[in-house]
Order: sequence, then C-alpha cells, then structure tokens
Amino acid sequence: MTWEKAVLILCTGNSCRSQMAEVILRQALGGAVRVLSAGTRPQPKVADGAIAALKLAGLPTEGLYPKDIDAVMNDEIDLVVTVCDNAKETCPVFPRPVPRLHIAFHDPHGEPLESFIKVRDDISARLVPAVSAALSL
Repeated sequence: MTWEKAVLILCTGNSCRSQMAEVILRQALGGAVRVLSAGTRPQPKVADGAIAALKLAGLPTEGLYPKDIDAVMNDEIDLVVTVCDNAKETCPVFPRPVPRLHIAFHDPHGEPLESFIKVRDDISARLVPAVSAALSL
C-alpha cells in the first residue's frame, strides 16, 4: 500500500499512550496515513491495560509491540507527535526536517483499566483532529 503521508507517535516507553494512539489514528484516518509509534526507552511489552482498552472499543491489537525510535529513524515521516513531556524533551533530531506536534496525555501505566479507557477516549477526542489538521486531511 502507498500512503501519501506518515505520522510517528513518540512516547517514552511505547507501551501505553503511543500504542493506543497508533491504533486509534490508523482506524480513524482509514488507512490514508501510515501511522507508526516508537519510544525513546521502549518497555518490554505493551501494557495489558492498553490492549484491554483498545479491545473494549473494538479496535485491533494484533502485532503491537514496543519499538525503539532507532527502528524508524530513517523512515520518511511527515509529522512527529510526542504524547508525553519526556519524549518531547528527548525527541531526537531526524535526518531531515520533520514538523512536530506535542499533545500530552496522562500516563495510565500501573493504574486500573478505567484510566486506560479515559486516556483512549482523550486520544480519540484530541489527537485525531489535531493530526488531521496538521496533515491537512
């Protein structure tokens, strides 16, 4: 499949917020945009709460795993979105200039499922329109 644009969702651990954002954006933008996620210090696995919150919304979770920023550093990215303050501060310099957008979300890691659901819904409400606008979709 050929995409016109690509967006990278960047977080610290790539285990909660950025994973949920990747799935939500991919679903909301209908495949028109290549959506990737990565972490500056990826965790060993995607948080169980993130998987559960996505499944409760009927969203796919197959194939999700934390990725290091180095794995996507040379990909053609049109927009980098940081979803945590730490990732914003430690966001690396890409080989070519890439526009950046920062929208921080609460970190639900280690909290009850309800926290993951709230963050999932917040991502849908705030991130999807912001990325659509930034990419002129």
